[in-house]
Amino acid sequence: MTMTSAISAPALPSPRPDRPLLKVCGLKYPANVAAVAALPVDILGFIFAPKSPRYAPLALDAAQLRMLPVAKVGVFVDETPAVIRRTALHFGLTAVQLHGQESAADCAALAEAGLPVLKAIAVGEQLDLARLAAYAPFCSYFIFDTAGPAAGGNGTAFNWELLRAYDLPTPYLLAGGLGPDHAAVLRELRLPGLAGFDVNSRFEQGPGLKDVARLRHFIDELRG
Repeated sequence: MTMTSAISAPALPSPRPDRPLLKVCGLKYPANVAAVAALPVDILGFIFAPKSPRYAPLALDAAQLRMLPVAKVGVFVDETPAVIRRTALHFGLTAVQLHGQESAADCAALAEAGLPVLKAIAVGEQLDLARLAAYAPFCSYFIFDTAGPAAGGNGTAFNWELLRAYDLPTPYLLAGGLGPDHAAVLRELRLPGLAGFDVNSRFEQGPGLKDVARLRHFIDELRG
């Protein structure tokens, strides 16, 4: 039995030509998770890196995650494929996001086990597309985030113009310091391969606690 058939979870959404996908990451508290899940979001992200202040297992249990009617992605940092697979099965995850120095072989092992993979790529002053080509066959999405000291995101934007040269077949979500003030710009943004956006810290009242009203307003403005 593949991991996908063993996990009862909504499928990872495909890119939509009519509107951008939206992933809300770093959720932690049960009531807040339920409120965000009721918004028109496509993917919820839960962090499984123990050093993160948004470490989900401290507050959430597997039963609640399994019942959520939206795609659920678990975020891992330099964890072994075996541990990731066990965690995904236990929590009923739709897919996994690798946010560390994982290799293309790690992505392949998870994808071949039936787990869709989102690979986070830290972008600095340059974007090495040749290096990403090895990952592309094994990833459902890339997530382009801003390079910095924190493995799980640094809350700042990078130069999106670097993505004008993107020519790989794997779609991606844009991350890195996206906040309510970006909605109008993102609505008009046209980049090759862009499927949607990944938001986190700039929509928080505290680590792991999202501002639902701010998210709702952002979604309304983003999707017009």
